[in-house]
Formats: sequence, C-alpha cells, structure tokens
Amino acid sequence: MSTTAVPSLFTRIMAGEIPADIVFENERIIAFRDIAPKAPVHLLVVPKTAEFANVTELAAADPALLAEVIAIVQQLADEHCGGQYRLVFNTGPLAGQTIFHVHAHLLGGPLPEGSLGQ
Repeated sequence: MSTTAVPSLFTRIMAGEIPADIVFENERIIAFRDIAPKAPVHLLVVPKTAEFANVTELAAADPALLAEVIAIVQQLADEHCGGQYRLVFNTGPLAGQTIFHVHAHLLGGPLPEGSLGQ
C-alpha cells in the first residue's frame, strides 16, 4: 500500500497535466484564472508547495512565503483590476475549501457591496 498522497488539482496544473490560463509564475508561486469565476477578475494565487493545506498552516510555518503571496496578489491586482480587490482564503470544508492546498482567491472588478465573492 502506497502512502503517497494524491496530487491536488493545483499540483497537477503545475506539472502541466491539466491546462490553465497562467497569469504569473515564479519559482515559489503560480497564479491562474479560476475556471468558474465569481467576479470579473478571479485569479487563484497558489504557493507551489503542497505542504500547507490552508493559510493558517502557511502563516505559522512560512510567513515569508505568505508575505510573497500577498505581494503577488497586489501586483496582479494592479495589473488586472486597478489595484482594488477582495482576497479570500477558504479554510476548511465548512468554509467552502474544496482543494486542500493553500491558495488565495483574488477577486476584482465591480463587486456588489456585501457580496461574499467566493
């Protein structure tokens, strides 16, 4: 019996197994358009490591990587939606997390006041 975890959707995108509309990539982070956008701009910003399931784990173990994610979010928001955005990290299934590889949802464009924009 293998103890190897099943690769996440994001790991498979990074490996080139699944196509994605990539808008940013460096050695530690990848960002691409969400296939089911909830806003005019909906990008996923994903650390390339699959070590962390959620933002709390990332913040505790590698705050520098989290800071880099946030810096890339701002850069992408500047490029794609005039620097104004909503940032969402879902943590846990009851909060809507379905892929347990930490990632940020960058939502931009006209967003209705009070909308969750998930």
